[in-house]
Amino acid sequence: MRYPSFILKNAVLAGAVLALLAGCISVPPDTNKPAGIDLAARAQHAPAIQLPAAAWPAEQWWLAYQDPQLNDLVARALKDNPSLAVVQARVAGAQAIVTAERADEGAAVGLSTGLNRQRYSSNGFFPAPIGGSYFNDANVQVRASYDVDWWGKHRSLVAAAIGESNARQAESAQAAQAIAATVAQSYFRLQMLWARQDNVNALAAVQREILAGSKARIAHGLATREQQAGAELDLGVLEEQAARLATQALREREVLRALVGGDAQALSDLARFRPAPAANALPRELGMELLARRPDLQAARWRVEAQLGRVAASEAAFRPDINLVGAFGLDAVSLGKLLRWPSRTPLLGATLDLPLFDSGRLKAQLGVARSNRDELVAEYNETVLAAVREVAQEGATLQGLDQEARQHQAALDASRKLVDSAEARMQRGLLERAGVLQAKMTLLRQQDTDLQLLDARLQTQVALVKALGGGYHAAQTTVSNNK
Repeated sequence: MRYPSFILKNAVLAGAVLALLAGCISVPPDTNKPAGIDLAARAQHAPAIQLPAAAWPAEQWWLAYQDPQLNDLVARALKDNPSLAVVQARVAGAQAIVTAERADEGAAVGLSTGLNRQRYSSNGFFPAPIGGSYFNDANVQVRASYDVDWWGKHRSLVAAAIGESNARQAESAQAAQAIAATVAQSYFRLQMLWARQDNVNALAAVQREILAGSKARIAHGLATREQQAGAELDLGVLEEQAARLATQALREREVLRALVGGDAQALSDLARFRPAPAANALPRELGMELLARRPDLQAARWRVEAQLGRVAASEAAFRPDINLVGAFGLDAVSLGKLLRWPSRTPLLGATLDLPLFDSGRLKAQLGVARSNRDELVAEYNETVLAAVREVAQEGATLQGLDQEARQHQAALDASRKLVDSAEARMQRGLLERAGVLQAKMTLLRQQDTDLQLLDARLQTQVALVKALGGGYHAAQTTVSNNK
């Protein structure tokens, strides 16, 4: 059977167009997808790390220390904090981008009007009486368009913007928890410095009594000058230590004042208070729960989600972009005729935007998007493992400090009994005052060690709370389907 030549030509042309379209919409294969790891299985600490209670931190974990001063300082630090203001501004900016991306979706309707007065050339295309005369041109038009988004490009961009917004919100929570933890650690450090300073001053007071006793014995020929020199040296060391602790306390006070954003008199009424450790707690299992309770992990995860949306949008850019356009307007050469029915100018059409040749720009953009995705996935996996390591380290340290504190308590109790025994013997005339003073010196030194252990326990407790997410729990937020 013989076909007319024009049918064959049209068939060939249609086949060429279809082949061209098929080539244009071919997306390069993704040959370098990152291999995932079993995060839930790896997000565990060693079974040997066990604390008395199995629990996650409360949202306002600092209340467990029952210290009104600490509660007030944390509240002041979280209010109008410059660091939080910066993060919150970024959250607002990310949310604005979400709104902008959503605004590009769907239908758009607009109204345009115009009024012109123009003289047509006497030597132009139009002869007289048009040529050489002035005419008015008035028009009004309502125009509507609709982006069909066949391939989900806009949906993917919206999903990417939502992912970035959620990441910013998680970063805001991370900043707030970091500020609260830093304030608590600074406050505890200041209180411990004050407590140690008082203890060293008590040591110096006892040493002065020892020195006075040495001078009295020298006067009666019962001691040597070397013993007095040794007592004076010990007193000088204690006074130097007291001065060093006072300087450190002053520096820490300024750090704390800066954290709460106070003026020169902000902490003038801060009273000395010996904090007591809160109940130690470490969840028996971490797993997926840790991933939901660490704001930094949530921020990293949402950035991966955002990048997946950008990859999907880059892939959709290879497909043709089809838009529907419709308009209805009026156009006339005089205002008097503008609103008449013959002046109508209806329009209905569709536009097709198809990339044919762009020197590899689309492939390059897709390659960059996929590479960024791979990098973010790797960083997320690394962050998860680092978080587990941080929890394990702080938990193991706190467990060891608890054991050390229990063992030191025995030495402290023995020192107290030694002081009581020495005082009783002195009252019965069986021991001189110098023996009681030496027993007190031993007790005070044991108390200084106890204060250092308490400081380490408080610092590690806060570090563990921060490692466990500081009471944060991710909201159940979803994004649009990127595929």
